[in-house]
Amino acid sequence: MSSSNCDILIQGGGPVGLACAAWTLQKFPDARITLLDRNPVSDEDLANSDSRGIALSHGSKLLLDTIHAWPKESAQIHQVHVSQAGRFGRALMTREELKQDALGHIIRYRDIHVTLRQALRGIQTISKNFVWRHISDGAEENTIQAKCIVHAEGGLFKKQDWVESGRDYGQSALVGLVEVENAAPHQAWERFTSEGPLAVLPSHYGSNILNLVWCGSPASSQHRLQLSDADFLDALQNEFGSRIGRFLKIQDRRLYELGLNYRKEITKDNEVWIGNAAQTLHPVAGQGLNLGLRDAYLLSEKLVGAFSGSEQSPIEIQNALQSYAQSRKADRTTTIGLTDFMARVFTSNLAPIVLARGLALSALQWVPSVKTALARQMMFGRR
Repeated sequence: MSSSNCDILIQGGGPVGLACAAWTLQKFPDARITLLDRNPVSDEDLANSDSRGIALSHGSKLLLDTIHAWPKESAQIHQVHVSQAGRFGRALMTREELKQDALGHIIRYRDIHVTLRQALRGIQTISKNFVWRHISDGAEENTIQAKCIVHAEGGLFKKQDWVESGRDYGQSALVGLVEVENAAPHQAWERFTSEGPLAVLPSHYGSNILNLVWCGSPASSQHRLQLSDADFLDALQNEFGSRIGRFLKIQDRRLYELGLNYRKEITKDNEVWIGNAAQTLHPVAGQGLNLGLRDAYLLSEKLVGAFSGSEQSPIEIQNALQSYAQSRKADRTTTIGLTDFMARVFTSNLAPIVLARGLALSALQWVPSVKTALARQMMFGRR
């Protein structure tokens, strides 16, 4: 098949675009798909790149297992402790309460990226009509004729070429790896400070080497980035407390700007937007990639239905994409709204909101039905 003429054009070779191609080909190996990928051809280049820890839900693991795309190295989360600095209110979520193997998993971004590339190559061997083209710019995109265009090239907040709806939170996330004195295995901590959430999460390096995500104002975050290791660890200890003993070492500090950017309409004629190309979220609940993977999985089902039958008219394809948009509406709306709410409410220092936050955390702890509903939304999305 010529890559200048296909049924489905997927623009973007990140995890969401790769997953969409893999799930579609797995269900319909004859699909005429072209994938445009701006990333290097060699996996080795990616394997030495982005090492930040990404939170994947247990629901995402179940989806990725269907295409054998789960990385070998990951860290399970068995319980999550949630609190707010200097205020009352806390909650503890455990896997036992939800009768799940894990509440979530922490994986390096580069590992999920490379594993999905390898999984897609394996599926590619059974397809005669799949073209994977690596490109250096967007010039080739306009030369390809496709019945359906999937936009899966999202990027990070403030580095995107589209802005529609959302907000700039006035926050940056400082991420890195921190060594601690006495951490319990598989324990995650989410602590809300006056400037934003501070998360300490498991890693596959061992129970005492943890992923750090410290959100704060751009000025504060930049200041923390430039501190000496000793001064940084002192500041972190002061903010987090002594729940896991002393913080001993910090490495690989980097900053990311945070905001919300989302499209009100995710389909137009024969085009559809998924993952970060459809919505870019605050990392407070670790939902960005999980929502994107659910986008890709559901879209693959609609694409298979549209292209595996005899009818492939423009109207049929548009109807399939509109059906996809409708099926994703509840999950997108709930996840975007919940993430935005948490990002804004947990940084307010107004007395009524501080009181309400404490009451909400107490309700999570003492009302099991509320805790279960929230945890299941985080793990599986809105169904």
